[in-house]
Amino acid sequence: MENKGDLTGWVVGLVLFIALLYWLMRQGWKWRATMQSGLPPLVELPKEEGQPILEELLGRYHGSTSAGEWLDRIVARDLGTRSLAELTLTEDGLRVVRPSATGFFIPRAALRGARTDQGIAGKVLPEGGLLVVTWEHGGKLIDSGFRSRESAVHPAWVEAINRLVEKEEPHAVEKEGAE
Repeated sequence: MENKGDLTGWVVGLVLFIALLYWLMRQGWKWRATMQSGLPPLVELPKEEGQPILEELLGRYHGSTSAGEWLDRIVARDLGTRSLAELTLTEDGLRVVRPSATGFFIPRAALRGARTDQGIAGKVLPEGGLLVVTWEHGGKLIDSGFRSRESAVHPAWVEAINRLVEKEEPHAVEKEGAE
């Protein structure tokens, strides 16, 4: 009989310890969101969708980090929430529709490039298993990671996004030269 009481005490202690760990993780998440509260609201999805450059990419959004810092997760503005995602690349920019989280739009002028990678925000995948889009928002460079259901399409997305960015850059140079 005493063994049952000992076991109950251990189980209760373990449950309390797990609850404490969960609470501490939640507090850390809230603290990070507070520290990143200066990030302006994301651009809302436009009402009218432009002509897609590529076929829609269906997969998962794995999170966003400070550009080049794959472990510095951004949680403000719902960017830390992993979710299913539908990406559409148009001449106007990149639409990110997330059914279980806030969708957002990355205007063409904010896009800085794309690459394939293997990790972001604590998620590590095989080489090339992640499409990482670099963009600027509120003066901050951000890397956002997506994984398609078929990672074989990632190189085509990298090429298309980088081509769109290259088209945008000459306009900025022309404006600087005109001043």
